Amino acid sequence: MTHYSVMLNETIEVLKINPSGIYVDATLGGGGHSELILKQLTSGHLYAFDQDSYAITKAQSRLQKYENNLTIIKSNFLYIKEELLKLGITKIDGIIFDLGLSSFQIDDSTRGFSYMSDSLLDMRMDLNSSFSAFNIVNEYSYTSLRDIFFKYGEEKNASNIAKVIIERRPLSTTKEIVDICDKLNYKEKGHSSKKVFQALRIETNNEIKILENTLVKVLPLLKTGGIIAVISFHSLEDRIVKHFFLDNAKTNIPKEIVILNAEKPPLTILTRHPILPSDKEILENSRSKSAKLRAAIKN
Repeated sequence: MTHYSVMLNETIEVLKINPSGIYVDATLGGGGHSELILKQLTSGHLYAFDQDSYAITKAQSRLQKYENNLTIIKSNFLYIKEELLKLGITKIDGIIFDLGLSSFQIDDSTRGFSYMSDSLLDMRMDLNSSFSAFNIVNEYSYTSLRDIFFKYGEEKNASNIAKVIIERRPLSTTKEIVDICDKLNYKEKGHSSKKVFQALRIETNNEIKILENTLVKVLPLLKTGGIIAVISFHSLEDRIVKHFFLDNAKTNIPKEIVILNAEKPPLTILTRHPILPSDKEILENSRSKSAKLRAAIKN
């Protein structure tokens, strides 16, 4: 199972690595972005977060030769501020979020992330969590199921899919969800279950609320000139990042009024339009097709 780090060079380029700086990889995953950051550090340090024990084990092996400049922290990135404070870190030079699943998570049929193989309904990023996609499918009300399919998956057939899931309970495998979607979404382009699986994964791991809360917490951590870079993979994530950057790059002073020494907004956006993967990258890794990279710098 090979992990392909999306927009690797583009992301590190936008971070403008200071060799003696303090950096955070909020989503360690396969360690690709971390490795390229570490290659550019001399006296600097990288703090890498992941809640998946398997991902951490894989990355530790890959990044072993950089151990003097690396600290791996097993935690959801929601707790970045708290975990860094424990280590005496209050300011950072840059942070990267790669919000996609690692290839080895998707390809591991036992994890339940993929609609391409049959497994138990799981989808937990943190295997220590007691809440999984099984709980959602078998315990949520019709209204709740319909709403998460529509909101998190932008699934047009959310109502009918939720109705059939309720009728067929209990459900325990990914194939049972795929069978329902195949019958109801047979006219859809792409895989019938893609949007439903996305919605279940987002809800299982509380991804949207955690992203919103984390962006707010990270902003005060950035030094002046510190850079935040985020790779998103679907419109919900991208919208959150885009509007967070826009909201924090605004000034409340009308354009026609000029104020000398006026206080700058917290951020300046570095990517007027999101950076997209190259055609070459998409050919090499089709999973990168939906990726968008946005970045901003702290004023």
